[in-house]
Amino acid sequence: MPVLPDKEIEEFVGSHRSWLWADKEITRTFEFSDFNQAMGFVVRVALEAEKANHHPDIDIRWNKVTLTLSTHSEGGLTEKDLALAERCDALT
Repeated sequence: MPVLPDKEIEEFVGSHRSWLWADKEITRTFEFSDFNQAMGFVVRVALEAEKANHHPDIDIRWNKVTLTLSTHSEGGLTEKDLALAERCDALT
């Protein structure tokens, strides 16, 4: 899967303002009311990631979960990353 052109990534982050684009990845921090809700979200993300065979980097800080997406094998962002980002947005 080819790396996306900058214009396509700019359009994505323009319409998904919670996602930040830096270098070759996109990142978003989700905040929940407590640890249990945060962990429930992580489990839902894991299930979606397995279905997509595409796995984000996940950082858990009590009630905050930060997802970082990039297609490491391609050296940047691909359609897989944007699709998984949208799926994760729908899980909240």
